[in-house]
Amino acid sequence: MSRSQKPGKDRLFALPLADIAGFRFDRAVVEVFPDMIERSVPGYATIIGMTGTLAKHYVRADTRCYDLGCSLGASTIAMRHGINADRCKIIAVDNAPDMIEQCAAIIASDSGLTPVELLCADVLEIAISQASMAVMNFTLQFVDPAARDRLIADIYTGLEPGGILVLSEKIAFADPHVDALMVELHHGFKRANGYSQLEISQKRTALENVLIPETLDTHRRRLANAGFASVDVWFQCFNFVSILAIK
Repeated sequence: MSRSQKPGKDRLFALPLADIAGFRFDRAVVEVFPDMIERSVPGYATIIGMTGTLAKHYVRADTRCYDLGCSLGASTIAMRHGINADRCKIIAVDNAPDMIEQCAAIIASDSGLTPVELLCADVLEIAISQASMAVMNFTLQFVDPAARDRLIADIYTGLEPGGILVLSEKIAFADPHVDALMVELHHGFKRANGYSQLEISQKRTALENVLIPETLDTHRRRLANAGFASVDVWFQCFNFVSILAIK
């Protein structure tokens, strides 16, 4: 998708597939990603918008901001237009080359003034330092569960006192009845946005063992164990939440 092209409509799972491979953030996904995430994640636009508001409130001069799992840079741009402190820098990281390539074109056409450094890398390999804000909007759920504690601990260490982590995730529920209800409500949201039952079913199969959700209690414990002084949910819709953790 070139800079001049409009994002396409997500039809990746519209036809029956004989073999459904694990979900990958490849060129085909990049070309429809804005449509996919808008129609799949309830409250996504609110979370992105508030990321900019939080940046305005928390980002301080002479610090860095990190967008870990930046995809096409929506959170980066939100932070960029929210920051009102001097001599800041945003470091946006994604391990999908196609995402980074298109994100670079989007950032280049954006009017924000805060410098942005794009890195095609694994978020587990990034050294975080001098940070006043870190964002992981629907990223941790794709990280190996065995590595999640270390990643959150590394983010905490790299944040300055008073710095924040915005962590948005799809979550599971310990109560199986509630979990089943929230899954069905989410599927209803997708059907209302034009996805067929076939598309919902095939994408769910593609994401199995790729997107691994955890309970809210698990996220809270991990953040508290890392040392965050204040942890709470500021947004939730069905099985999607955004957590604010303050060092």
